[in-house]
Amino acid sequence: MSILPNIAVIGGSYVGVNTAQQLATKFHGRFQVLLIEKNSHFQHLFAFPRFAVTTKVDTHKAFIPFTPGTFASCPPGSGVVVRAGVTKIDKSEIHLDRSVKLNDKSVNSIPYQYLIIATGTKLTPPSTLPSSDKADGVTYLREHAQKVEKSSKITIIGGGAVGVQMATDIKEIYPEKSVTLVHSRDQLMNKFHPQLDRIIKDRCSELGINLKLGSRVKLPAKGYPTDGSIFNVELQDGSSISTDFAVIATGQTPQSELIRTLSPETIDDAGFVRVQRTLQISDTAYPNIFAVGDVADTGAHKAARPALRQAPVVVENIEHMTKDETLERYEIAEGPAIHLSLGIIKNIKFINSPGGASEPKVMWADDGKYDMGIDGVWQRRGGGPNSLL
Repeated sequence: MSILPNIAVIGGSYVGVNTAQQLATKFHGRFQVLLIEKNSHFQHLFAFPRFAVTTKVDTHKAFIPFTPGTFASCPPGSGVVVRAGVTKIDKSEIHLDRSVKLNDKSVNSIPYQYLIIATGTKLTPPSTLPSSDKADGVTYLREHAQKVEKSSKITIIGGGAVGVQMATDIKEIYPEKSVTLVHSRDQLMNKFHPQLDRIIKDRCSELGINLKLGSRVKLPAKGYPTDGSIFNVELQDGSSISTDFAVIATGQTPQSELIRTLSPETIDDAGFVRVQRTLQISDTAYPNIFAVGDVADTGAHKAARPALRQAPVVVENIEHMTKDETLERYEIAEGPAIHLSLGIIKNIKFINSPGGASEPKVMWADDGKYDMGIDGVWQRRGGGPNSLL
């Protein structure tokens, strides 16, 4: 039996997994689909801000085994998860940081016919963890939550989604603690309609969260103390905030080094991968390489929902390429949208209108679950009954 040619997806977060699943279903019997990921488990990143501030959750469940769940609903044998880091790519081969077993052989590199880069962006911990192993990740989140529990004056630096969620979660779980949210702009979540800023500020007022807006923090080169001692968070306007625990929730670094090494001109000034409307990378010397999700400069908001709409465009365009047909174009269908928790109970779905031409959609909901419904996520992603895997 001959070995099928490979379609490889590098990156096993939300969009990478979804793209690999669609490819495996579409090309069963024609290609072998490989999902290449350095992490031992699928990381449910949306839960990390919550799991980093409370020990009243089963932290293990934020880490879901890739096997058997990833390709469980696809035709048998259509997809393979390869646990490895990628050190280099060229036009037809992927080089790995370790030897892996594939098609009954041990290999350090994998040939491919088509490649999809879905490596995403790297955030500051605890949004991105310092280790690729589940055990280390669980330990890190639990230790971070224990430090939050022991602290009395907490400063959250960064008024994006992670900072807002952590500040409101902490203040609702521990109302006796002093919580200050610092943001360099006067408007929180400034990529959205100003109505979201007003909603968040009202919620912060309701919970008793202090806001310090309009000035950047002078981040120390060696980081802040984590031993419970009192220190000052210094700001560029000359003010300071006395605190005993600080969380940095700023910065989004594209993980685009693989493409930068292959084709430096494909990387924009911010580090994102330039793509054509077909979602192929902009360098026409590599028509068989695509980029999707947060790492790609598609013009869409950096979030899971628009990224998931990019996956079928890639799938159909690979099909078109096999038939020498005209490729489809990715079009942005809607404005930025977010599902944001504003404490344990309240959460909101906020959707900008395309181009900001009309009022945004605002949908409120009450949750009340400390673990944000992680059991449902675990089951949907094929984790099975054992959260200790």
